[in-house]
Amino acid sequence: MVDCAIIDVDEHVFEHRRTWLDSIDPSWRDDALRIEDDERGWPWLTWRGSHLYPVEIQHPGRPDEVGERRCRMAAGGDAPGRYEDLLPRAYGSPAGRLEMLDRSGLAGAVLFPNFGLVWEQALASDRPARRANMAAYNRWVAGVQADGAGRLFAVAHLSLDDPEWAAREIAALGASGMRLAMIAPAPVDGLPLSDRSFDGVWAAFVDAGVSPVFHVSSFPSPLDPAWHRGDPEPLDHLLDSVFLSLAPAVAIASMILHGTFERFPTLRLGVVELTAGWVPSFLLHLDGAFDFYIARHGEWYQSLSLRPSEYFLRNVRVGALPYEAPARLVRQLGDHTFMYGSDWPHAEGVADPGGAGRKAVQGLDGDAAAGLLGANAAWLLGGGADRLLAGGDAGPSHGGAA
Repeated sequence: MVDCAIIDVDEHVFEHRRTWLDSIDPSWRDDALRIEDDERGWPWLTWRGSHLYPVEIQHPGRPDEVGERRCRMAAGGDAPGRYEDLLPRAYGSPAGRLEMLDRSGLAGAVLFPNFGLVWEQALASDRPARRANMAAYNRWVAGVQADGAGRLFAVAHLSLDDPEWAAREIAALGASGMRLAMIAPAPVDGLPLSDRSFDGVWAAFVDAGVSPVFHVSSFPSPLDPAWHRGDPEPLDHLLDSVFLSLAPAVAIASMILHGTFERFPTLRLGVVELTAGWVPSFLLHLDGAFDFYIARHGEWYQSLSLRPSEYFLRNVRVGALPYEAPARLVRQLGDHTFMYGSDWPHAEGVADPGGAGRKAVQGLDGDAAAGLLGANAAWLLGGGADRLLAGGDAGPSHGGAA
């Protein structure tokens, strides 16, 4: 029996029709994202009247429903009902989510955006409007966290295309009690995230006690466009899904080798839903390639006080999905790197996050199980979940059943 608090680091909160419209700065109201119905009642995420993406209500473990719904839409069928009437209470309501945590035996949950994962690139033509919608979402989801009884940890949505804006927004997030912010593991205007022009952003994260997190979202593909030829999907390219780890691996390697974590030793970085099985091999090759470079050139262009892999182990935590056999990964790298995430309530997620988490740590000792299920998440949250780990108001998180 697992006897430690479980913090699920990969859940999603569904936005409401007017999430952005009601929270955006009034001067940007005409540029707010919205959820609007088409002539057959199908809801769409829209911007300035254009349909960006179908608004889908998914259910964990039931991916076929997504295809069936899209086929019905393509055939001209009517929607089965209104979005708000079909949306389960636990998807968008803090009270409903807390009830779900209790049923599944979870102490807490990290809440990533839902439709916020699909629109960032679509608004790239108007960056000020994109930032205004990000700020609107952040205001809304701060309220979700505030209503979460200390058990819901909302993830903000940020872009680094304006570092000064990002630094101000991060400071506001920290002041509101939020501890996580999703950013893209991708270059910004041709600059890697390790470029010193972003040092003010990393300093803001550290000062505010907010951790940046890489997650599946709408960011430029790390693959050459030629590799996507023949794939009609406009957003979720198949090869990008195959190589989910590529973008975070390259971004983190750059940040390590070019000194970001040397300059900011207390910066905490999370990687969630971008898989975890790649990490042991990545660290092997990171150190190996570095050593080979030094052997050929005599030195690296700047001084690093640690081995490359040591920065990763010190500064980065990675969410592992149940199918990745996270206990095996913990035995490979130790107790401090991996966190447990379920991707609830997405179709590719698990229906019972607590039950899946308890199964995921079978065979691990107490400290290793506690690290995977909660302690490493609490570290990423900068101590924001310590009360849950200490047995505070954590609900039936010590072995309860859904």
